[in-house]
Amino acid sequence: MATTPPGRLMDGTALAARTLAETAARAAAFTERTGYAPCLATVLVGDDPASATYVRMKQNRSRKAGIASRHVELPATSSTAQVVDAIAELSADESVHGILLQHPCPPAVDERAAFEAIAPAKDVDGVTLHSFATMSFGIPGPASCTPAGIMRLLDEYEVDISGKRAVVVGRSPILGKPIGMLLLGRDATVTYCHSRTRDLHEITREADILVAAVGKPRFIPGHAVKPGAVVIDAGYNPGNVGDVDFDTAHERASLITPVPGGVGPMTIAVLLEQTVTAAERQAADRKL
Repeated sequence: MATTPPGRLMDGTALAARTLAETAARAAAFTERTGYAPCLATVLVGDDPASATYVRMKQNRSRKAGIASRHVELPATSSTAQVVDAIAELSADESVHGILLQHPCPPAVDERAAFEAIAPAKDVDGVTLHSFATMSFGIPGPASCTPAGIMRLLDEYEVDISGKRAVVVGRSPILGKPIGMLLLGRDATVTYCHSRTRDLHEITREADILVAAVGKPRFIPGHAVKPGAVVIDAGYNPGNVGDVDFDTAHERASLITPVPGGVGPMTIAVLLEQTVTAAERQAADRKL
């Protein structure tokens, strides 16, 4: 009986490095042409250590790509109105081209209201309702960074999406829902699964393209993967563990993203790329 050879790894680190190099070249050209660098503003509410680490990492990557950083730090006791006001001020500032609200916010903050305070042109993380709508309809504009990074990986490895059965496990507004819409836009037949899905593993075994974005370690075992499937593990859990049981899924998949080194690097690469694109569009609108 024929067996499926172990899947090839989808190297997000290498693709992200290439994307960042191209972004740095564009940022340098922009700075030379306009006299100022593209600027990404980060907003951090509270003192969560993991969130602070993510923000510092993004700032470091920004500097390496020739993108200026501005950081706004608000106390954990901030009200929704205070967070919205801080973001609205950045939205109105012409020297800021992209705005990133580090999430999750403290429970007392209405995160959706805070996201919606981001001007659509500066929503480089693709978190607003406007960005979701334009992305879903295939209109040019910023997309949710992780889903957009996943699509880049699929294209890099020449995965034929059209007509394929895609299963997305997870329905978050910044990952599960948008990746499903992007796949649908490329003519995949998309099924969403979630915590209340019955017979989950029977559904995932039908997937030609399986995206795990549920936030639970090793939630998808190898036996729930269709032989020859493309497996995208968008999860990141303590201990560098994804949402897929890599050791067993790797034996059945044709392509699979590792954790770390798969989807994660692409998220930041797309964020910075979209920041430069936003700066270019804003400068064009002002005819600079």
